[in-house]
Amino acid sequence: MTVTQDLSFLTLITNASILVQLVMLLLLAVSVMSWTYIFRKMFAIRSARAQTEEFERAFWSGGNLTELYQGTTSNRRRGAGATGAMERIFAAGMDEFSKIKASAGHKANTDSAALLDGSRRAMRAAYQREMDALESHLAFLASVGSVSPYVGLFGTVWGIMNAFRGLANVQQATLAAVAPGIAEALIATAIGLFAAIPAVVAYNRFAHDVDRLAIRFESFIEEFSNILQRQAR
Repeated sequence: MTVTQDLSFLTLITNASILVQLVMLLLLAVSVMSWTYIFRKMFAIRSARAQTEEFERAFWSGGNLTELYQGTTSNRRRGAGATGAMERIFAAGMDEFSKIKASAGHKANTDSAALLDGSRRAMRAAYQREMDALESHLAFLASVGSVSPYVGLFGTVWGIMNAFRGLANVQQATLAAVAPGIAEALIATAIGLFAAIPAVVAYNRFAHDVDRLAIRFESFIEEFSNILQRQAR
């Protein structure tokens, strides 16, 4: 068997100790889960951004808010996927505004502050639900990015320790004798970095995108609250 064959990745992995193999298997499983969440989150954020831009164009086009609300209600009846996050925030505010206004009836002393406060609270609650959905699995990516290198390093340290312990049974210690064991151990660190680097890059990118969407949602809540305040008066 040649040196190249002895030091191939597959041979090094199969010849590693049980603990190092378990560490590699754990890191590979974490990496697969990480990539799954990366693609899911990428498509979710892209869809949320497109739906937000579409609703903003409809909202600021100067059309009737009642007609827009009725269209949003019909979209919600067709399923949650038919509406965007900002559209659901808008619907929550209009729902509460309409309910409070209807319960007040034809009273002349209807408090406009109560109307505005109720609709604002409803939009804030909807905003928190949407942010929870957008931020889901981001903590997992952050954990993978911070912990995976140390898990891989643990496997490396354990493998190197076993490699040097094996030298006790060798009469003459040479680099050729210890090189395979060290190479086996270093694969664990490589797999840990392979799992960590994409997770860190994806987390930073997604956190930035979610923050930008959060700013747009909060700005919309304030601007829509001003519109409702004028209608309440």
